[in-house]
Amino acid sequence: MVMTTKRWRIERPDEMLVKTFQNELGIPAISAKILVARGFDTVESARAFLNIDHQSLNDPFLMHGMQLAVDRIHKAINNDEKILVYGDYDADGITSTAVMMTVLRDLGAKVEHKIPNRFTDGYGPSERLFREAHEQGFKLIITVDNGISGNHEVQVAKELGMDVIVTDHHEIGEELPSADVIIHPRHPEGEYPFGELAGVGVAFKVAHALYGEFPKHLLEFVAIGTIADLVPLLDENRYLVKQGIQALQKSPRPSIKALCTVAGTKQNDITEETIGFGFGPRLNALGRLGDANPGVDFLLEEDEASAATMASLLNDKNKERQGIVSDITEQAVAMVENIDEIRNSQVLVIAEEGWNPGVVGIVASRLVEKYYKPTIILCIDIEKGIAKGSARSIEGFNMYQELAKNRDILPAFGGHPMAAGMTLAMEDVDELRERLDIQARECLTEEDLIPILQVDIPLKIDEIDTDSIAEVRDLAPFGMSFPKPIYSIENEHIQSMRKIGANEDHLKMEIGQPDATIDAVGFHKGYLADELTYGINVSFAGDLQINEWNGRKKPQFMISDVRTDEWQLFDLRGIRQVARWLQTIPVEESTFIAFKPDTMQYYESLIPKKIMPYNEELSLEQVSPYVVLLDMPQDVQMLEDLLTKVKPTRIYAHFYIPDSHYFDGMPTREQFGWYYTFLNKRREFHLRQHLNDLAKHKGWSRDMLIFMTQVFFELGFVTIENGLAKIVEGAPKKQLSSANVYKTRAQQMDLEQTLLYAPYKDLRQWFDARLSAQTVSEEEQ
Repeated sequence: MVMTTKRWRIERPDEMLVKTFQNELGIPAISAKILVARGFDTVESARAFLNIDHQSLNDPFLMHGMQLAVDRIHKAINNDEKILVYGDYDADGITSTAVMMTVLRDLGAKVEHKIPNRFTDGYGPSERLFREAHEQGFKLIITVDNGISGNHEVQVAKELGMDVIVTDHHEIGEELPSADVIIHPRHPEGEYPFGELAGVGVAFKVAHALYGEFPKHLLEFVAIGTIADLVPLLDENRYLVKQGIQALQKSPRPSIKALCTVAGTKQNDITEETIGFGFGPRLNALGRLGDANPGVDFLLEEDEASAATMASLLNDKNKERQGIVSDITEQAVAMVENIDEIRNSQVLVIAEEGWNPGVVGIVASRLVEKYYKPTIILCIDIEKGIAKGSARSIEGFNMYQELAKNRDILPAFGGHPMAAGMTLAMEDVDELRERLDIQARECLTEEDLIPILQVDIPLKIDEIDTDSIAEVRDLAPFGMSFPKPIYSIENEHIQSMRKIGANEDHLKMEIGQPDATIDAVGFHKGYLADELTYGINVSFAGDLQINEWNGRKKPQFMISDVRTDEWQLFDLRGIRQVARWLQTIPVEESTFIAFKPDTMQYYESLIPKKIMPYNEELSLEQVSPYVVLLDMPQDVQMLEDLLTKVKPTRIYAHFYIPDSHYFDGMPTREQFGWYYTFLNKRREFHLRQHLNDLAKHKGWSRDMLIFMTQVFFELGFVTIENGLAKIVEGAPKKQLSSANVYKTRAQQMDLEQTLLYAPYKDLRQWFDARLSAQTVSEEEQ
């Protein structure tokens, strides 16, 4: 049995609707299943999704205040006023700033940009920077990707005589800032049809309105910012990103070419994954470590050499960020493992001085992945006496609501159910942990603390081919609200399996039935080769890819998780080197059982765990579900009794036997007859002196002659004294098979044939019959 550490939630799309989509839309079963699983219930809605076009775009002037913003910006340009574009330090903010800078420069504006420093200015509008802008002669501030919560700072700017246009997409508070214009897709007085634009999407709408036409040349920035900010890739966002990816693939911008170089991708291969894992993190790294302003300059750079140099800087910053994240994660994990108060809490609240506040959100995510508990990572500032940080949560624990119950010790916090940020007094950190632990125990069940794996599409192997996999890309881009699908292949057999890689860390398999198989690869899952066996039903979850080798394309399943509910038999028979088979066994989770005292003595120094001798009193409580059978029982009933009592889910069959008689076989009646006649003629035979010569003469084994002599002795046919065998005159006739030594050898040979030398398939069937009978017996009770 392989018990996955996750809860699989498998969507099972309506097969009739899937067939309808296949026929009406002309798409393969896999694509049809994805659409049905994602909630499309009519051919019309699915067709509109597949054929999304410019009609998905909304008129930018539908956005509340757009005309006022355009008029004020044109006025500033006409009057030669200095304009400041005030951005944010993440990828969305950087691309938003690049969009606004481009359109204003194109229109002849006197414009500069400023992005606050996360560490000195904090998030959003900064009073210090606004006052600095006034001193530098700026008349108009346009915020991008921030500003909606900067009520005080906007008021300061107004009092200083500057006008402010806020463009933002974040949550709107109870009171709007006193800006001259607020451009927001969810403005309370507006009726814009789509409210999920990223900050760069809002800036793009302003650019569209200012140009008076759709600005295709800015789509690259929109795609990067929208994907990096994890907004839903639906409706208008979907169209902008889809067009943006196409633009990125052909973009002449030096910055895009340089990003491709440092990210190790070909420009025409750019996808949403390239942006999410290659471009976004490198732009984000600047703001996480310090000044993000160079990111805007980089995106707008027109010189290839300069762009390459700046891209190298971004790459170095990203590596530095990765190192910092790894260091803090390692420290945080050590605190969880070694501090009882943290480890035993249902909500991990971890604080330390000197941690970089720009990366603690990433660290919190790492710990949620490792422990699957709501997690808060805080940076302590001893001089200010505060702890500041980020939270990440799990399904079932609404982080924002739970934090809101502690307002008395949380002077500043914000966020949503799955993530939040906060600031509190450093002396209240332990109090917050204790409170959240109590709250979590009230709302989280044991099941809630098991990670969820959402499986979108169960597939049969005969549904999978390279064309179908390729056509799934027609459903892209994948992202928030329309994630990349996770597939399952259920209840299939393993046809072949081996570890691969220099350290054998990875797994290569062939799964399915002999007439229909698919290659499967599990990166960092080499350990599964020691946990899975042949002949059982196994279910796999993961992704589908096309593997191309030497011009040949084949489907390939990329394994993310595996599970089986069936018991498993691991064949360790015949492997003499203990170290070789012991490393494949989870020693601490297993019970090693020996039927014979000699076996216990032999393995005592070789196995780093106490060996349990078999006895009739063994119970389920004494033996783990993983059982290692070190040797063979004296009779089959002992093993059957053990199986009944223990109910193992894994059986490791070693069946060590120092002296096997199986291949010697049982002497024939003719052999017994010849030997007896030989002894009768000789009347006496000195075993010690002549047994080897007789064995060589007849071509028999010495052990066989000794065995026949033991049978004759037990039946009273001969006497043995000081190695001299003598015939007993007039001994009564007896069946050879009546001798105990004969019975024992016959029984041993039967056991060896059944357990030690049987093919794996036959041995599994033998165990299966007894374990199945045991289950039926329990059900009948």
